Amino acid sequence: MTRPAIAVRRPGTCAGLLLLAAGAAWAWTALRGSTVGAGTMAGDLPAFLGTWTIMMTAMMLPATAPIASLYAGTVPVHRTAHMIAFTAGYVLVWAAAGLPAYALVIGATRVATEYPAAGTGVASAVFAVNGVYQLTGLKDFCLSKCRSPIALLLDCASYRGRSRDVRAGARHGSFCLGCCWSLMLLLIAFGVMNLWAMVALSAVITCEKLLPRGRLLARVVGLASFALAIAVIWVPVPTPGLTGGGMAEMGLRHL
Repeated sequence: MTRPAIAVRRPGTCAGLLLLAAGAAWAWTALRGSTVGAGTMAGDLPAFLGTWTIMMTAMMLPATAPIASLYAGTVPVHRTAHMIAFTAGYVLVWAAAGLPAYALVIGATRVATEYPAAGTGVASAVFAVNGVYQLTGLKDFCLSKCRSPIALLLDCASYRGRSRDVRAGARHGSFCLGCCWSLMLLLIAFGVMNLWAMVALSAVITCEKLLPRGRLLARVVGLASFALAIAVIWVPVPTPGLTGGGMAEMGLRHL
């Protein structure tokens, strides 16, 4: 059975709109961080999920904008509406990821607060987990899906109905989550709203997906994570989320 042909147009404004949305999310995150301190997150689940969703919007949309724009170019009319629905499905996946993220943050906070000596071990484990995953076949598979927008368009060509765009965005978001979850795990060590860590991780994610040598970069990041897993045992300063003042700022001590 042959797949339907796809006519791709390149809308001029769609990617720009997503980058503006990402910029607004970055501005909110920076303002929030300067108000409550780096690494701070609200202690209740709804507030955490709201903040987490805005953070993911800021960090992930720059890498997703070209694909969402290309997807919008496959429809003849109402491209912006299709792109918004696609992006909504994508962001929904990352918003749902906030639930396990919340549980991990709560658990890490309790460990580092009640057993301060264990904070360094947890930080080392977080870096090691990312190092291992960055070198796995599953990471490479998910990254290949994120790096191949044409494959996404072909996979979603058979989608029908009003939920088509949302389903396509959620599909892309699922592969993106599979590609980047271990990188987001590093925020537990760096501080969940550590603005500089967010900028660095967003740059890594964008480069992994868009640069010609993105797969090589993923492996380099994995090896660097192994180095940090060892270094943090003696030099815990880069991990305030687990070994320094970051836990006192997390706003989760009462939970």
